[in-house]
Amino acid sequence: MTTNPKFTFRRAKIEDIAAVRQMIQELADFEKMSDGPKITEKDVIRDAGLDGGQEYCHIYVLDLQSDEQTTPLTIGYSICFYSYSTWEGKAYFLEDIYVRPTYRNLGAGSYIFRSVAGKAKEYNCQRLDFHVLGWNPARKFYDKLGAVDLTEKEDWHFYRLNSEQIAKLANTRFENI
Repeated sequence: MTTNPKFTFRRAKIEDIAAVRQMIQELADFEKMSDGPKITEKDVIRDAGLDGGQEYCHIYVLDLQSDEQTTPLTIGYSICFYSYSTWEGKAYFLEDIYVRPTYRNLGAGSYIFRSVAGKAKEYNCQRLDFHVLGWNPARKFYDKLGAVDLTEKEDWHFYRLNSEQIAKLANTRFENI
């Protein structure tokens, strides 16, 4: 594939968002949830604060520069945001991490994951949280790097309310009091 890969991990710019949005879909396809992503490039630009507005997430890209090419190629991305633990304080949540299949087994996944951990440390976060589908072979990768599966260790379960459920609860919150 490439004889001497060199990776660059950096914050995404507006011109990166088309590739990021495409990779979001690729990740959803891999996760067997192709109809999952509803966000547009415009939504991603807005939510990352790249339009000058409020920043809700940090988007990073991973570029590959090799001897065979003259310009870097964006081969992966990650999306993170701050969360908070009442036990430990500020935390960093890794929502997505993805490397395009053609560029796996070059060390790109390790590079991007370690870079995200570096950002968590830089931002004085006490932990880095993320979730992984049970069938995803990347679980072995995370185990190898020292991540702890809280579902197995502490019996934590990840719950979610979608926008319809939120609206229903918000509109009926005082009816049964």
